Amino acid sequence: MPRRFFRKFAFKRQNVSEQWFMSPFRHLLHDQRLWGVRRRTVVPAFALGLFISFLPTPGHTLMGALAALGLRINIPVAALSTWVSNPLTMAPMYYFAYRLGRGLLDTPLRQFEFEMSWGWVSNTFVTIWQPMLLGCVILGIVSAVVGFIALDLLWRSSIADYKSRKQKSRRDRLG
Repeated sequence: MPRRFFRKFAFKRQNVSEQWFMSPFRHLLHDQRLWGVRRRTVVPAFALGLFISFLPTPGHTLMGALAALGLRINIPVAALSTWVSNPLTMAPMYYFAYRLGRGLLDTPLRQFEFEMSWGWVSNTFVTIWQPMLLGCVILGIVSAVVGFIALDLLWRSSIADYKSRKQKSRRDRLG
């Protein structure tokens, strides 16, 4: 099931490499691992995307694609799984990361409200960046490990189920 699910959303390598903005990377895009829907490339790409989604930086999708390119894992899955962090989930994710980091560093609690502006970054973020970054890294690692294990187990159980159904149908045909 996971392979069929991911294959629905798979990008065609030829379509992507023909885009004008991909011309500097064309020579790198011929590796089948970057586009193929295999457990060995999709599962780590999913985990990578989850980790990157917790980083408090802009450009998650681009970071996921470039990291996947460097690690030779599925680019579309890594890029799309970074969308766990979106405008609806960003504030709770970063607030929880701040609370976790603050608890681990034992720093005093500072009240703040999250907003997407340069003023917030220059005034508020500079006072809370250390606990927030620590919390983001820890939550990113935990979500990546949990996502890796969960998707890997789901994929393996799907393969085992497929093989058992295939063996059963073969036995039914022969006997």
